[in-house]
Amino acid sequence: MTDSDAIAFDDARFYSIPMTTRFRGITTREGALLRGPNGWGEFCPFDDYDDAVAATWLGTAVEQCTLGWPAPVRDRIPINCTVPAVGPEQAHEIVANSGCGTAKVKVADHPDSLGEDMARLEAARDALGPNGKVRVDANAVWDVDTAIRHIQQLERAAGGLEYVEQPCRTIAELAAVRRKVDVRIAADESIRRAEDPLKVAVAGAADVAVIKCTPLGGVRRAMRVAEAAGLPVVVSSALETSVGLAAQLALAAALPELDFACGLGTLSLLTGDVVAADESFRVVDGHLPAPVKAPTPNPELLDRYAMTDPERLSWWRDRVSRVRAVLDEA
Repeated sequence: MTDSDAIAFDDARFYSIPMTTRFRGITTREGALLRGPNGWGEFCPFDDYDDAVAATWLGTAVEQCTLGWPAPVRDRIPINCTVPAVGPEQAHEIVANSGCGTAKVKVADHPDSLGEDMARLEAARDALGPNGKVRVDANAVWDVDTAIRHIQQLERAAGGLEYVEQPCRTIAELAAVRRKVDVRIAADESIRRAEDPLKVAVAGAADVAVIKCTPLGGVRRAMRVAEAAGLPVVVSSALETSVGLAAQLALAAALPELDFACGLGTLSLLTGDVVAADESFRVVDGHLPAPVKAPTPNPELLDRYAMTDPERLSWWRDRVSRVRAVLDEA
């Protein structure tokens, strides 16, 4: 018997929630909610991830549904607000209304975005004030020369950057950029997309490790990855509902040290949630609570956001079945 055998896969609930703004190329967030003896878990890998990659996402849900998480060492988590690739007025509004003292701003949304990026950063800085912290995420799209040039200009526009997340694709490129700029470099994709995240040599190429427990296979494995990275850690969301976000918060709560605000305020990017408002992980005063377990989905909200497109529903059911087989064979 495997851990997944304890989960009622036949009773999985599939959701489809429109987003407030296009993010990571999508306008609707989809996924599956699973129930086990320890409560609920979430399985929501993006469509372009193959079954082998998606298996670690399912592993996180299985851990959540069956084992729960390590004990927390803090009861609340500092949070950054997330600013998608929007215009400066909307960026200012997002930051000003967030209650957060740190803003993570998406940049490099398209090849000619530098002017738009600078305006977005200026707006974020204005909303935060001089004592706020601004970080940017380029999602690995720059080459080394472009990264160096753009980081210097973005730093001026932002009045200082806390760090730049994944400016280039490879570890070697990150190291080359790090040698040429006076801004911290954070590694995200270089860690979680590595063939073995526990062995990736990121310490010489970055100053910060961005860890997402959902694609790493669970809270316990993500803690081992964080320890192996040997860097200060930022825990970041994979754009889950509150059910899946609970695992990310559990990771942030259990880490021995947490020096930076975490990127877990992403429910603001969804038009709704599957749990009731009093259990939904909405940021208050720049923080979120450390959860004891995942919140239970609300039946009315499960119905409201239920996936109804027959083709998508069939696609997700088949995907869950395939990925479960991959996970059980691992």
